[in-house]
Amino acid sequence: MSPRAGSTGPHTLAFVESPVQLLNVLEWAHAHAPGADLTLVVLSPVDPMTRGQLRRMCGLAREEGHQVRWEEARGGPGAPLRTVGGLTAALRRADRVVLGDPFSRYVQLLLTLTRAPALVVVDDGTATMEFVGQLARGERLVRWHRKGGRPGPRDLLLAPVSGAARRRLTPGGRRTVEVFSAMPVDATPPGVTVRAHTFAWTRDRFGPPRVTGGADLVGTSLVETGVVDADAYLEAVRSLARTHGATRYFAHRRESAAKLHRMAGATGLEVVRPDLPLELVARRGPVARTVLSFPSTVVHTLPLALSGTTVRVAVCDIDPAWLTDGASPRARGFLAGVTRTARDAHRLTAVPGVPGVPGVPGARTAPAV
Repeated sequence: MSPRAGSTGPHTLAFVESPVQLLNVLEWAHAHAPGADLTLVVLSPVDPMTRGQLRRMCGLAREEGHQVRWEEARGGPGAPLRTVGGLTAALRRADRVVLGDPFSRYVQLLLTLTRAPALVVVDDGTATMEFVGQLARGERLVRWHRKGGRPGPRDLLLAPVSGAARRRLTPGGRRTVEVFSAMPVDATPPGVTVRAHTFAWTRDRFGPPRVTGGADLVGTSLVETGVVDADAYLEAVRSLARTHGATRYFAHRRESAAKLHRMAGATGLEVVRPDLPLELVARRGPVARTVLSFPSTVVHTLPLALSGTTVRVAVCDIDPAWLTDGASPRARGFLAGVTRTARDAHRLTAVPGVPGVPGVPGARTAPAV
């Protein structure tokens, strides 16, 4: 990994495992490290949809002049050992390390191998809000939809790695920690610098989009993560589509093919599998005048990515009755908080509710300005 010609500043190593994480590293580099010597390391997942989006995002990164290193990090039993061993020298040389997912066990393990004085955490969606809060409270790093459950054998086995990562992500001595986020951050840990993520690179690179009539629906993987009941979700999607005249459904990359097939048949929606993160797809267009979403990252990011357009982003609350028996105690409050903070940050106003789904509080909408 030779230094980038004409680069300035420290050598930066960035670890990403999803297309959105890679996008947010590009956004961070554009805003705060232009011309930096940046190597993007993709810890590739096994999911074909995610891999396809990551391949296309890697092409955009190379067009920006960044080095990209693709690691088959999950390609068989020996892959983790080979990946970690192959990255050790680069980690020791890096002056700055950028993380896309501080909850990732893979990333936490890699963190124990670096003594880089500068660490940066870029957005991994709404999980960033939980990460910052847990760091401020000195809690163990646990994803929000698993919080409240009893640690399993694997959690206990990897607890020393997670604890070491949390300590590494706590500023001290010469070590600085920065969070680059479009999410609202309430409790900032002492010494952590928070920088605003405004999707400036996305707006400079793409669009403005052609805006069409009707509405687009944004999918969520809450069913796949075991938080929301599948039948309740299907009925909510059907009611939203009927009420707001939606014709397209942008699937989350982790939504199952069986669920999407059932949804298309039951609702008549055109199911779209985006080839890039939704922020880029919407910015390129065409996009409907109203974009409907359940509580998720996009209710915070799309208003920023679509700033200056006439598109309105709306969020429909998750009714507690939709939650599964296996949903963590944290799930209800966290999802409500996503809606509340989006309302506060983006001036959400009420729109008609969702008939036919008992207890749905309705949707709220924000202008993309």
